[in-house]
Amino acid sequence: MAPNTSKKPLPQSVWTWILITLLWGTVFFASSTWTLTKAVAMLGQGVFGPTRSEAFGVYELYAPLLLVIALVGMAVKNRLDPGSVKQLSRQKAVKDGSREQIFVSFAGSIATSFLFTILTACAYSLTVPLTGLVVQLGLSVVLVAALLNIAAGLAASLFVGTIFIVARSTGLVKRF
Repeated sequence: MAPNTSKKPLPQSVWTWILITLLWGTVFFASSTWTLTKAVAMLGQGVFGPTRSEAFGVYELYAPLLLVIALVGMAVKNRLDPGSVKQLSRQKAVKDGSREQIFVSFAGSIATSFLFTILTACAYSLTVPLTGLVVQLGLSVVLVAALLNIAAGLAASLFVGTIFIVARSTGLVKRF
């Protein structure tokens, strides 16, 4: 019996949401930590320079927040797009070549990288009583870091888009 290739894909599982959020949340935590350090140095304002072990300590407190973000994101998406109709339409447009050939979710990359920098700055600032870190981040430092982190988001988007293009052109992946 031939497989049915026209069947509707299943909606993303809760584990998909959690794993993707943990992956990108971790990537953006690292890039945001780096850009916050660079912004403090560039502007000569504030105090921020966690060691690797201090950053891991903050991340241990940050990771549960990522789980909440994944679950809330999934709930909101399911409410706004029941049955994943919009998502499936977008995936079809990408597959047909009428959307996003190089950047995977260009606007999403900008917004995500910007917002995760703010979230990371808040995580460092709010965990000071638990970690003992000395953190002083003004609004201008966080905004400059967030703008710098947009470059990281676009680079990640470009990287993923390139992987999809190479996979598609070599026949490794037919779905994308």
